[in-house]
Amino acid sequence: MTDPAHATMVVDAELAVASMTAQIVRFDIPQPTSTMHAIEDRYHLNMCLTPRPLSSRGGYAKRWGPHRLERLGDIFLLPPGESLFVKGGSGRQASLICHLNPGLVHGLAGQALAWDDQHLATTLDIGSARIRAILFRVTEEVRHPGLGWDRMLGFLAGELALELARHCLEAAERPITGGLSGWRLRLIDERLSDERWAEDRRAPTLQELAALCNLSPRQLTRGFRVSRACSIGDYIEQRRMESAKRLLMAGESVKSIAFAMGFASPSSFTFAFRRAVGASPSTFRQRQGRAI
Repeated sequence: MTDPAHATMVVDAELAVASMTAQIVRFDIPQPTSTMHAIEDRYHLNMCLTPRPLSSRGGYAKRWGPHRLERLGDIFLLPPGESLFVKGGSGRQASLICHLNPGLVHGLAGQALAWDDQHLATTLDIGSARIRAILFRVTEEVRHPGLGWDRMLGFLAGELALELARHCLEAAERPITGGLSGWRLRLIDERLSDERWAEDRRAPTLQELAALCNLSPRQLTRGFRVSRACSIGDYIEQRRMESAKRLLMAGESVKSIAFAMGFASPSSFTFAFRRAVGASPSTFRQRQGRAI
């Protein structure tokens, strides 16, 4: 999955059962890369444990053409048999990578999942809190295997496969019409970019984003959920926590980050960060010191 001429990948820990292989990996990307990723016989699920390089984008070039690239979120999914073109910046990054047996996913779904262009777009930024929570549990098991780890990993694989099946079927059932246009989604992403938050780290209001897109708050809320399969509030919180991760890795204090981002206290920021990331800010910083 990496181009040896541009990046290296080191597997720090790995556990495997019949239905899933889970790895904690470190990427060292010395220069911006453009690579094609393809997995023929498995679902490839990637959750970043440290922030992705800025400007990371992905697109299904064989389906969409070479110029359509969407932002890669904290979690993305590559279905078996598809090819994902990824373009990103340089840096060091750690991820949890899970390879799931498609038979498990399709068996729980009751059918083979079909991926058309519209629904492939939902794989590049999976905002499901349930999927995120399962992946955090998988991460902890891979880091610290306990009694009966193989049975636990098998249970988690089944739970993860079921949630992925639900996510995919819900995406297939959503109406194709009614979502936001691509230019409006790009405006929102630009407003939520880390560069903007470097100057003003407070999250924009729903009214501000609606005015930016020339929509009413109700139109924005409904259209965004159709386009991104999550609420705009959840999406803003994900992006805010990405910004917080970068600031923690840059050495800023928890107190300064909390107040700069508009939290009432460091403890309220710590609570929100733990809920989103699965670890406290101090634990996250310690782990990243080991990961990179």
